[in-house]
Parts: sequence; structure tokens; C-alpha cells
Amino acid sequence: MPGDWTTEAPAKDRRVRRSRAALMRAAVELVSERGSAAVPVSELAEAADVSRQVLYQQFGDRDALLLEAALDLVRRELLGELTAPGGEDAAALALGRHFARYRRFYRALLTGASAFALNKALTGLFLPVNRANLGRALGGRLDAEGLEDLATFLTGGAGAVVNAWVVDGPDPLDPREFAGRLLRMQAVVAALLTKEAVR
Repeated sequence: MPGDWTTEAPAKDRRVRRSRAALMRAAVELVSERGSAAVPVSELAEAADVSRQVLYQQFGDRDALLLEAALDLVRRELLGELTAPGGEDAAALALGRHFARYRRFYRALLTGASAFALNKALTGLFLPVNRANLGRALGGRLDAEGLEDLATFLTGGAGAVVNAWVVDGPDPLDPREFAGRLLRMQAVVAALLTKEAVR
């Protein structure tokens, strides 16, 4: 029948989503357990109860899987917290809690072959949030190019601070202390902006 393909496609899509989710979950769990991104593809596939071929079809290779697992964590568990009501204090604490909770996973990626790709991808996720916050704070005092440059600069700098904390911070990480550090930096930037340091 002409419309039969529509019943197969959603079922296939569900299977693909389930196997992708299982692979990303397995990646976070195994990398976190071992503290290393050097988990064999065969073990990732086995932990997700899929074949190696499925992993390669859906992600291409292990590094792409690990990168997507990290981005999925941020999208699912952190981005909404950064834009939720509660203000800057709640957002800074959410950021600290997220990276402390998944420290072993992120540390393994940030000290491995995926570090550059992860930093670039995370900058891409956080940049729109920072751009919007800066746009509100500056109220049009900066043109679009200047706003983009400043948002990129601050996102990259904040990323470097988070990376250093995750990789070299004391064990265990203290999300409240880290949130306080972020808020102090944010207060300095806000003070500079209100003094019209940006012209």
C-alpha cells in the first residue's frame, strides 16, 4: 500500500533514538568509571546493548560519540537551568553542580583528544545564552559585531575557568564556592559595563 512506509519510519526512528541514547548513556558511565576517554568501541557498544556497526553508523567513531554525549548532557541537564527564573545566582550554582556531578567524565574529555572539539562545541552552546544576557545588560550600547565579539570573549574566558576547575580543582569540587567565583567575575564585568567602559 502507498502509505505503508509511514508506519516503519517512526518505529525505526524510535529504535535509532533508543540506541543513540543508550550509547551516550554508556559513554558517560564508562568514561566516568574509568576516568579516561580511551574506552574501546566494543565495550561502549556492549554496554549499550548494540553492535559496533550501530555505533559507527550513528556516530562515526568513538570521539564523535563522546562529544555528542557531553553535548547531550549539557542540553538536557544544564541549558534550561541557565535560562530558568532564579537569576544569576541560580544559574552559576547550576553550572557548578553540573560540572561537579559529571567531573570524571568531563575531565577525561578535557584532558584527551576531544578537548578542542568539546571546548568549541560547548562555546557554541553557551554563546547564545551569554549573547542574550549581554544584550539585555548593554541595552543597545554596542553594535551587533561588538556584542558578538564580547560574548565570544566572555564565553571563552568562562570556559577556561570552568575547564581549570574541572581538571585541576580540589577534590571534591565545591559548586557553591565555584558559583561565588563566577558571580564575583560577573560583578566585575557588570561594573565595567555600567561605567560605560564599552564605547
